[in-house]
Parts: sequence; C-alpha cells; structure tokens
Amino acid sequence: MSSAQPALARLAPAALEVCAIGKAFNGTVAVKDLSFAVPAGSIYGLLGPNGAGKTTTIRMLLDIILPDSGTVHLFGEPFKRQALLRVGYLPEERGLYKKMKVGDTLIFLGLLRGLNRGQAQQRAAEWMRRLDMSGWEAKKVEELSKGMQQKVQFAATLLHDPDLIILDEPFAGLDPVNTAMLKDVMLELKRRGKTIIFSTHRMEQVERLCEAICLVNRGERVLEGNLREIRRRFGRNTILAELEGDWQFVRGLPGVRDARDTGNQVEIKLLPSADAQQILSALINRLRVNRFEVTEPSLEEIFISSVGKVEA
Repeated sequence: MSSAQPALARLAPAALEVCAIGKAFNGTVAVKDLSFAVPAGSIYGLLGPNGAGKTTTIRMLLDIILPDSGTVHLFGEPFKRQALLRVGYLPEERGLYKKMKVGDTLIFLGLLRGLNRGQAQQRAAEWMRRLDMSGWEAKKVEELSKGMQQKVQFAATLLHDPDLIILDEPFAGLDPVNTAMLKDVMLELKRRGKTIIFSTHRMEQVERLCEAICLVNRGERVLEGNLREIRRRFGRNTILAELEGDWQFVRGLPGVRDARDTGNQVEIKLLPSADAQQILSALINRLRVNRFEVTEPSLEEIFISSVGKVEA
C-alpha cells in the first residue's frame, strides 16, 4: 500500500482516492492492487482495452460490488453510501425502461435521486433542451434510436446536479455531432467545478479532454498521473511529414526505427539517439518536403509501449 502514496499525494486534493483495491471472481483476478487519485474539478481518464478491469473498478467505487482488498475515499472521507447522493453514474450497459415515455423516465429517475417532482420536471426540461431533444418527451424510449437513448441516459445521470460524474463509454452509439455535443457538456461541467471520470478503451477520445489519466491493463495500473507530464516523459519521438516522391529510403536512415504511410502523410518513428534535423536534411536532399513536424507520441502509442514493457 505504501507504494501508492506518492501518486495520491501528488494529485491531492482529490475528489476520489483509490488505494490498492483488488477483486477476483472464481479465482480469476479482475483488478489487482489498483491505486489512483482523481483531482477535484478535473476530467480524469480511466483507460484501457476491453477486459482491462475498468468497469469492475467503477462498480467497486460505487459499492455495486465490494472489493476484496483496498480502500476508497470519496470527497476526502472514507467511503460512505450517503456520499453517492453526490455522484452521477452513466453505466456502460444502458438501463432505461423501454415502454416509458422519455419525459416520464427522466422525472422518475430524478425522483429516485432525491429531487421533488417540480425539480425533476424543471431539470428534465432543461436537459432536453440542452441535448437537442425538445419535443421528444412524449416518445416511448423504445421508439428512439440508440444514440437518442444514450442522450436520455446522459441527461438522467446529471439531473440531480452531482459533484462527481462517472461516465463509462459515454460516446458509444453516438454520431459525430452528438459526440461533440456531449464533449461540450463535459467541458461545461468541468468549468462549473464538477469532477468527471471518463472511462473508455478509445484512447483518441481523451487526448483533448483529460488532464490526468490512469492506464489499466489486465487489472493493473500501467501509467498514472498528469497527461502532459506523461507525454513529455516519453519525448518527442515522432515525425509527421508530407512528402512528394519515393520516401521508402527513410527506413534506412540513421536514427529511424520505423516509417509508414498513413494516407496523406508519412509517420516516422525515431530512436532515442536520433537527430530530427539530420533526417530533415536527408529528406530535403532527395524529396520535396511540404510538411515536417516533430511531435510527442499519441496516448495510444504510449499505452502500447507501456503494456509491451510490462508484459515483456
């Protein structure tokens, strides 16, 4: 447990602190000694491939299932069920009553979260307008598309104005327009001081949303901390270049680990000892270079690299 303390201290104050929680099912370990801390007022990414243990972790945070070991602190105090009144949860497996009307569904779920009928009606109407669903109140849930149902459940998650919002794969089934709408809402909530835990296996979705992340693989923490610091730690090891001509010779240049055509540009991976300026000079001598940019690795590349080291 002591090994987790530096990470927790670094990210304090935290809306949520998880210390060495673990869970096994019939002898199979789903989560092992997992520790992380979610800074208050931030968007925090709980990331990993399918089956990594993300959903099991979230269910332990919410007391849906009990951890076999470890502790959870919510809002600076040891976990108490009463604190869940300040939490909103959008599960990966959606759970709406298909025969109910949309407006009635939201009001009913608002009542379950402690609102009176007037509050539930007012907030349901506000979120219907905000999510571009006005006029759908009388529709039955089963009459809606998967994406519209997702927006209804998203609204239900926020009706009671929670301080901590946990979103498990929130963009599943959404088209690009509605995905952008939900991202805008998440950023609005952050500006209001809300804390959001965003769980997904789609690394590219969190690049512009999350300040801090925890990467999980096979139930264990691989990386945790401030996303900017993590990317800086891995260095600027990728060149994005738009080239005219046969660029295949690039693979044989000193300092180049790999190069591939990504469609409209060439992605060149560098070894730690590489000199990007030398590579640029070599390209200019043989090709027309329309673009040359040295970048940090993507979150997906960092994850693949980290998982590879752990499994090796």
